[in-house]
Amino acid sequence: MQGNIIEIQENVIVVKVTSNIADLGNLVNMYVVFTDSKMIIGEIIRVKADLVYANLVGEFVNNDFVYGITSKPSLKATVGLIDPSSVSVILSHPEVLSKSLFLGYSPVYNNLRISFDLNKFFSGHFAILGGTGSGKSWSLSRIIQNVFQNGTKVPYKASFFIFDTFGEYYNSFTSIEASNPYISFKSYTTSLESTEEILKIPPFLLDADDLAILLNATSTDQLQIIEKALSLVRIFKQEDANILKIKNDIIARAILDLLLSGRPSVQVRDQVFSILSFYKTEELSLDTVLSQPGYNRSLKNCLIIDADGKLREMELLTDFFSKFLIDENLKNLPTADVCYTMADLENAIDFALISEGMFKSEKVYENNNLLKVRMHSLVTDYYHTYFEYPNYITKENYINSLLTKNGRKAQLINININYVDDRFAKNIVKIMSKMLFDTLKVYKPRASFPIHIILEEAHRYVQNDDGVDLLGYNIFERISKEGRKYGILLGLISQRPCELSETSLSQSNNFLIFRISHPKDLDYIRNLIPYLTEEIAKRIQVLQPGYCYAFGTSFKIPSIIRVEKPNPTPESNNVDITNTWFMDAKK
Repeated sequence: MQGNIIEIQENVIVVKVTSNIADLGNLVNMYVVFTDSKMIIGEIIRVKADLVYANLVGEFVNNDFVYGITSKPSLKATVGLIDPSSVSVILSHPEVLSKSLFLGYSPVYNNLRISFDLNKFFSGHFAILGGTGSGKSWSLSRIIQNVFQNGTKVPYKASFFIFDTFGEYYNSFTSIEASNPYISFKSYTTSLESTEEILKIPPFLLDADDLAILLNATSTDQLQIIEKALSLVRIFKQEDANILKIKNDIIARAILDLLLSGRPSVQVRDQVFSILSFYKTEELSLDTVLSQPGYNRSLKNCLIIDADGKLREMELLTDFFSKFLIDENLKNLPTADVCYTMADLENAIDFALISEGMFKSEKVYENNNLLKVRMHSLVTDYYHTYFEYPNYITKENYINSLLTKNGRKAQLINININYVDDRFAKNIVKIMSKMLFDTLKVYKPRASFPIHIILEEAHRYVQNDDGVDLLGYNIFERISKEGRKYGILLGLISQRPCELSETSLSQSNNFLIFRISHPKDLDYIRNLIPYLTEEIAKRIQVLQPGYCYAFGTSFKIPSIIRVEKPNPTPESNNVDITNTWFMDAKK
């Protein structure tokens, strides 16, 4: 192509073509070179009669392409289509083993192979966005397959945790081991009827924030109860003679508060009955016998209200419960690292509730009783299965156990969360991600053991949560902002980017964007992603399945790519209506 620059707009160069433009074929998306004192590259965005409009995208410096421009060409610059040998310098990184990774082909330049900078892609967060059926699952499968089928170099220390929302990635990765004996794929499931290993989370590794997430705590009062319960459960699980005394002290103080509260006697009696029905010990229950000169009575028979509407044995009851109060110093037992169950934790929450005065006011009772109800539901529902862990283990050793298979390092950990409801799945993903973050935050040397958390349907989990008001942070936003320095990195896969946390998405360094047609999603990502121009946004709306725009620190220039089909593919195909519905009428 030959031509002359006739106009220089803000970032658009208008060229009048002097050669026969009809013989040049389709020029849109091809690169043109403007040469005078330097080689400046433009991408053709529009052709009108004999006029070509090109966006300036970068320039050649020392024979290498640099995205962005420092100056514009002059009107006297020579104009021509880029030499085919230079196209690969713009679109792709040299395919050097363990330095770059093949992704797909250029549909503009004769199916030119396109590879990206592996280190720049995986040393930061990335996002794969697109509508249903556009190719997100294919691209993630292809990328990870290429990582582990990268010739003689083995990524033995790689660690990918894939939270598989629909259970579709097992098929993509289960055969990876066969391609390389040093690579291990490990799968966990939330299906209680599966022969695969069921995901188990040790309850004794959960901290107050984890339990606040799990129990959907909404107030600082509830968080205080959880913190008290964690302290109590570690005390109650110890073999110590003072444990019973501590339990009795908690019950006695709660009842004494009621007896001396000045409330109507009927209300006091009913609440004392309630406490001793649910929170009792060997020495304190409704059947405990109170001995007096001449006769013995059970405690419940001492809670009789006389004709004047008063507790007849108020003095006796007060003296009796006062005997169970202990010195505060006896409560300060050292809390050890112990193995406990969710049922143990429920018991501790019960004692924490009465210890913190749950029965002192109806408002306090209603607010904090929700914790008791939710905890009881968790213990009695089948969800408690995911928190059954047989023995004590440290957090670091637990993470190592997830990453170990048959005594060797596992690189791919697929966690199928398809069999639990969305709320519980969200809690699992948050708790596991926080545990990984907490582990790597103290790992030495820092960032020497990178872990990638891949979130399929990320908009379900990485949201602008209300929980940040209580905990002071959102774990995914925290990982987005701080994770790189510790080596914990996010891969966000989503069909509804507008529902993703703005902070998390904006911290991504690389993007693969497949077809997105919803204007709200397009506007959202266009405002967050600096590489996404109005022109590219228009093209994204009409991309074919399997085609994406790739841009970020790992790519030299925003480019349209046809992603290579993964082998094997994930189980993400749509239902086949014609084969499902129809049958031969003669049968």
